[in-house]
Amino acid sequence: MLGILWVETQDGTLSVAAAFAAHQEVVQDRDHKFLTEAVGEAYKGVDCGDGGPFGAVIVRNDEIVVSCHNMVLKHTDPTAHAEVTAIREACKKLNQIELADCEIYASCEPCPMCFGAIHLSRLKRLVYGAKAEAAIAIGFDDFIADALRGTAFYQKANMEIKKADGNGAVIAEQVFEKTKAKFHMY
Repeated sequence: MLGILWVETQDGTLSVAAAFAAHQEVVQDRDHKFLTEAVGEAYKGVDCGDGGPFGAVIVRNDEIVVSCHNMVLKHTDPTAHAEVTAIREACKKLNQIELADCEIYASCEPCPMCFGAIHLSRLKRLVYGAKAEAAIAIGFDDFIADALRGTAFYQKANMEIKKADGNGAVIAEQVFEKTKAKFHMY
């Protein structure tokens, strides 16, 4: 039937809508799984003193390629954000500079620098948990709010950008509130 997935409903009719709903549920479960990993990295980074409460995971073919957190303090490098660190490590691990067959899951909406790195590495999809305002609320620079303009700008790129919803978004937002006492701005 021309590559369209049809699902037979209880009354015996065929439904594209039912197939789409089932597909969306699988995608949402998958997104939640990898976003939870990114949030775990955010906690890990703060707990070990490496940097701020940000995590990122790069996935290819439903397998985690790398799982990283912010390393700004550890490396004394203001560009060592979780997303940039993950992109660097994934490129090295896969021995390629384009990650067009990969997706990135970020615990928070990426800053403009990270959006640029995501775009340049040709990642095909970005899923993020917390909005930039969650980071601003605990003292991160307001320039992160430019990420909102970045999101709109990069929506025009050849990349799917998705703000997580449901429990994935909630746990990502909670990272900031739960770590603000442990993390001290540099």
